[in-house]
Amino acid sequence: MKITYLGHASLSIETKDKTLLIDPFITGNELASHIDINKLQADYILISHAHEDHILDVEVIAKRTGAKIISNYEIVSYFGNKGIEGHPMNHGGKWTFDFGTVHYTNAVHSSSFPDGSYGGQPGGFVIETNHHRLYIAGDTALTYDMKLIPDVIGELDIAILPVGDNFTMGVKEALKASSFLNCNKVLGYHFDTFGYIKIDHKAAIERFSKSKKELFLLEIGKYLKL
Repeated sequence: MKITYLGHASLSIETKDKTLLIDPFITGNELASHIDINKLQADYILISHAHEDHILDVEVIAKRTGAKIISNYEIVSYFGNKGIEGHPMNHGGKWTFDFGTVHYTNAVHSSSFPDGSYGGQPGGFVIETNHHRLYIAGDTALTYDMKLIPDVIGELDIAILPVGDNFTMGVKEALKASSFLNCNKVLGYHFDTFGYIKIDHKAAIERFSKSKKELFLLEIGKYLKL
């Protein structure tokens, strides 16, 4: 599995046969100006919630690639009205797709579309393929519910957690989340895009390292492999 960081909370995840995009917000991110959305591939687009910094490029990419949306009922309905096919989910549910199984998890945040309409409850995802299991938290506070993920779903290969603070967890809380998740490998996201969420990369990595954990803060366009 190859995970490419596309800036902010946007990711491309390549499994053996399929490519998943997560929360594509690229054209509105100056830090990601070198990423061409017209070259991105997608079989599915997973959307954690309806805020503009998570859905800005969904429609353009989905209509070009034919990607199917995976999200909550309200978000899938919203894009369905634009002619984009989707699969609706809700908290605690799971569904097996042709790339693996997706579990829709709790997230503590808000969610509304740019026009102010209701975007349903925010969520996160655990993605299970034949070889890997990863957790994408979405925009969320630290929550005790995270303890249930390894207990109910199973051991994680990596956890993808927001670390920018202010709107979500910060580095301190993400470190605690990694303990709740029983996962020592964390890919940080949702940082640096705006002034409110700029972080000290060196200090963040050292904080994890002192706890014998590994925090990856990738440059935009760079990737890691599981």
